[in-house]
Amino acid sequence: MTEERAAPGDAAVLDREAEPRILVAEDDADARGLLATLLDSRGYRIDVVEDGAAAIKKLTDEVYDVVLLDLYMPGRTGLEILAHAAGQETDAEFIVMTGDDTVSTAVEAMRLGAFDYVTKPLQTERLLVSLSRALEKTQLQREVAHLRRQRGSELRTKFIGQSPAIERMFDLIERVAPMSATVLITGETGTGKELTARAIHELSPRRDRRFVPVQCSALSPTLLESELFGHVKGSFTGAVANRRGLFEESAGGTLFLDEIATIPAEMQVKILRVLQERTVQRVGSSQAAAVNFRLIGATNVDLGQQVGAGRFREDLYYRLNVFPIRVPPLRERRGDIPLLAAHFRGRFGRENRVTPPEITPETMNRMMEYDWPGNVRELENFIERALIMYSGDTSIRFDPPEAVRESTEQRTIERAVDEGWELERLEREYILSVLERTGGHHGRAADMLGIARRTLHRKLKKYREEGFMLAKE
Repeated sequence: MTEERAAPGDAAVLDREAEPRILVAEDDADARGLLATLLDSRGYRIDVVEDGAAAIKKLTDEVYDVVLLDLYMPGRTGLEILAHAAGQETDAEFIVMTGDDTVSTAVEAMRLGAFDYVTKPLQTERLLVSLSRALEKTQLQREVAHLRRQRGSELRTKFIGQSPAIERMFDLIERVAPMSATVLITGETGTGKELTARAIHELSPRRDRRFVPVQCSALSPTLLESELFGHVKGSFTGAVANRRGLFEESAGGTLFLDEIATIPAEMQVKILRVLQERTVQRVGSSQAAAVNFRLIGATNVDLGQQVGAGRFREDLYYRLNVFPIRVPPLRERRGDIPLLAAHFRGRFGRENRVTPPEITPETMNRMMEYDWPGNVRELENFIERALIMYSGDTSIRFDPPEAVRESTEQRTIERAVDEGWELERLEREYILSVLERTGGHHGRAADMLGIARRTLHRKLKKYREEGFMLAKE
């Protein structure tokens, strides 16, 4: 190794508390010794190996910040080690050392992921500068990974719920977010498909660029084309100036096409071409411009069935359905209803500066029995409406739509027959349903039931003692 004076600051002795870990993989004993002495004097924690097999074992068992890698060693070459490391979960940076300074060797090493390439005899200043920069990159990558995990934890709080269905969905979000793959989000109306798309964007490397949502069903075919592709001046009546489309506006970021099943056939062809060629041609223009964006589509219908019915292009479907994510309906995550209701109750109370009425256990039981065809959006609307309707009251009453109430009561009877309920259980369910319908008013409930109020009180007391009613009368 040729010793040269390092520039001020480039070879500064590091704080030994930090102790970056360096692996030196070098078959020449003299070179290993010189590197160990040099790096140890600057506060690095060093491991040295003399062949490729030992280097791979160390990379498998230990975590390093930087690897100084000789390209030509017995057992496994440096290029083989780089190829092996590419398939492992290591964030170490590799600095390749060799006496062979041919361009092809350097290109191959960099292609396999090497951070830098230095030739022998090694120059101290050159090596230390390269090492310092590699350490900075490693540290930056780890800070970014930490922030991404932290951001993921913050985003999880926006998905109110702890059900297995929500946990599985967020696991898929975290897996696909760092990638560039197109995502197709499916789910019923009101389940939170746009929230899911935003979470993917926020956890992706594109998070610092725009997230551009488009409600496809709200635009006519002509307007949708102009919005997505842009236009040039004079291309149609009203086109008084050149305008960039949303494909271009989302460059570097994410374009979210909601209700993508509503896009007409002629537009499906043009969107397919954009996904295939990654170029966009404005309406009225003969020039195509390259554009880099990520596409996330969403739909509340089965696109596979739409393809079978001839209403959606099969080739576009497969371009969109690279990584599907299904947002579960609320009836598949009933255990999350109390958490969601409490969240909305608190939020609307703060926004309106009022003390919101309580949600009694009886009301919560009814809410959890209801199927919520409008899903989270319907639950949110119900809580906001209830805070208005029952402002000043002590509690909220749950009144599902009449048709749904009737179907719910019919299902209760069907369950009673299918499961062989005893008459006492069916009576209890009916009494509680009537009580809920009257908003807890015992007099009206007794009248509807055709029993004395005293009889109703006695039955309710019995239900409380049995654990079926937890609230006071």
